[in-house]
Amino acid sequence: MSEQHQRPMRVAGGEELDDVLADHDRVLVEFYTKGCTLCQSIEPVLGNVARETGVPVAMVNPGEDIDLVDEWNVRSVPTLVLVEDGVEVARLADGFQGGQAIEDFIAEHT
Repeated sequence: MSEQHQRPMRVAGGEELDDVLADHDRVLVEFYTKGCTLCQSIEPVLGNVARETGVPVAMVNPGEDIDLVDEWNVRSVPTLVLVEDGVEVARLADGFQGGQAIEDFIAEHT
């Protein structure tokens, strides 16, 4: 497994997110905001999830590219969106989630 799949990738805006989605068949996208303690708490969990599942994780702050809020219908953070072949297949926007819950979420939708 490559190093890039082992830790979450921080992406800067929609264009970079589009590139990541184009490069991978399946990606777990986390929408977060700076200063969000739940978002900070979930980051190491997402690294473990990426290692366990082999699904790359992309982290993006929609505050840095406000168009992402509407484009991805982000209403709370952290929001996790599972994307396959560039299309959203599932969403988890229930606050902090543990690693097992996120792994189960991925397994359920793949």
